[in-house]
This record gives sequence, C-alpha cells and structure tokens, in this order.
Amino acid sequence: MSAWEEPGPAPPPSNPNASAIMRRTGRKDTRPELALRRELHRRGLRYLVDATPPGTNRRRRADLVFRGARVAVFVDGCFWHSCPVHVHRPKANAGWWRVKLASITARDRDTDAVLAAAGWCVVRVWEHERPVAAADRVHGLVHARRGRHRRP
Repeated sequence: MSAWEEPGPAPPPSNPNASAIMRRTGRKDTRPELALRRELHRRGLRYLVDATPPGTNRRRRADLVFRGARVAVFVDGCFWHSCPVHVHRPKANAGWWRVKLASITARDRDTDAVLAAAGWCVVRVWEHERPVAAADRVHGLVHARRGRHRRP
C-alpha cells in the first residue's frame, strides 16, 4: 500500500488537443534532461541513464545515477511535479488533477526519503533551470562525494 492517495481512473478528456499533447509527453530523454546530460558529459562525468539506484530496492528510476558518488538526479517537469515557480492548476477536472499532482509530489518526497536513508544524495532539477547552473550543482556534489562511498 502506498503512502499517497492515488486519484483513480482519469476522467474523460475535456479537450482532445490537450489529451493528445499529454500522450506525446515523454517520460525520459526530455529536452531539459538531454541538455543536462550533454553539459555533464562535456565536463567528463559519466552516469547511468534512467536507472534504479543500486541498493534501494525500489521500482522508481532516477534520470541520472552516479553510482560511485551515490548521487541520483531527477529532472522534474514543472507541470507534473508542481513547480512552485510555474504552478499551473488545470480548470477542467480540477479535483482529479489536484489529487493526481499531489500524489506525484508525495511520491517524489517518499523517493527522496528512501534514497537518503540508503545513503544517496538526491538532486532535483526543474525543467526551467539553465543546464549549466544545474550541471554546476550536480558536478560539485558528485566530486564532493566521489570516493566516500566506495566499498573496500
């Protein structure tokens, strides 16, 4: 049983165009994620893509995983993860969307807690962040943590 409330089946779409856009939204290899990956790769960092951090025993996958440093990076979309800067509450089916978006936020916090308890550092990057600034943050953490968690 999950710690967050699931919204139940999706209601019928109020707008066929919006529904088509939602269906085309990718889960991985998004434009912000690719930009961050390019910047980190340019800096010489190597990582796993769309992977479950080892030792967490969860089905949730991080966008980037730095195993040696035990850093998990999630590139969160502003709409789906309820960005405080770009908050958007749909008017159609508002009650269902409120529960849906709250459940995603609760799942994110649960994932953060599980990873932290397993010794991982979680980095959340918003899709609107500049890739260079986000890469600065990730790069600094990876280098600061590198070697701390290596097994003898």
